[in-house]
Order: sequence, then C-alpha cells, then structure tokens
Amino acid sequence: MIDEQRHQPVLVGDERATLTSVLQWQRDTLMMKCAGLTDEQLRMKAVPPSGLSLLGLVRHLAEVERGWFRNVLAGEDVRGHFPKNEAGEWTEFHVEDADVADSFRIWAQACERSRAIVDAAESLDVTGDFGDRPYSLHYILTHMIEEYARHNGHADLLREVIDGATGE
Repeated sequence: MIDEQRHQPVLVGDERATLTSVLQWQRDTLMMKCAGLTDEQLRMKAVPPSGLSLLGLVRHLAEVERGWFRNVLAGEDVRGHFPKNEAGEWTEFHVEDADVADSFRIWAQACERSRAIVDAAESLDVTGDFGDRPYSLHYILTHMIEEYARHNGHADLLREVIDGATGE
C-alpha cells in the first residue's frame, strides 16, 4: 500500500502539534487502508463471524469524531448520521445498503469539523462534559489516537483478507 498521502506526524514539537499530527496520521492510515477498493470490497465482512467491514469502520469513526469533538468538547447536541434501528442497535456497521460515497463524505466532514474545534481551543486543558464527567482536550486527543490505532489494526486485517495488501 502506498502511504504518500499520509501527513507525516510531528517528530519534534510541542504536545499539541504532536498529538494532532499523530491523530491525522491515524485518520490518513484508515483512508489508505480503504484506497483502491470497490464499494463491494469496502462493504465486505471479511473475518467471519464478525460483522466488521472497512466501510463500517469509516462510519463508526465518523460517529466517534462527532461524539467526542462536537458533543463532548464543543457542547453541541448533534445527532448521529447512523442512528439506532428499531432493535436499538447502532447502524454504522450495517453497511449492506450504505451509500459508500456519502459515508466517506460524512467521515471527511466530521474530521474537518473536529480539526476546527481543536484549532479553536485555547489549550489542551479545555474541557467538555459527557454525563457528569469532564474530559479535557488532551484526553480526547489521546483517546482518539487510541481509537483509530485499534481500528486501523482491524482495517489492516480486513484489507489483507480482501486483497492481500499488507502494510503499516
């Protein structure tokens, strides 16, 4: 897989620049894992019995971006793009009929909005609340790096099953 499209993380810099660049690296990694695949391949649940797919990961991470940055940190009340179904299940992983281009557009817009919220924050110490607990931007950035890194591991396995492509 080609990684020329990924923004290189800051190797020597302040904490904010390091955290935001590593998060962007992780976002770019997910995009790289999805590059060059057909809609059907992106929907493919490649590791039975799991229902996980690359498109499901993209949709899930759009919701995670929205939840942590918009709702928790910025205090917005933005409903999910992929709401619960009648059975009460979140639908971001239900990709059989999902519009692939629309899903990637939603994720890109969620990432763009997240970056704007982070850029506007005065410091890593600003907080937002979820329930009765405060969360700092510092924590949220660290958690998001962990979230993407974990799911990029899943993406690596999914991609390898789909077409044999491996890599970072």
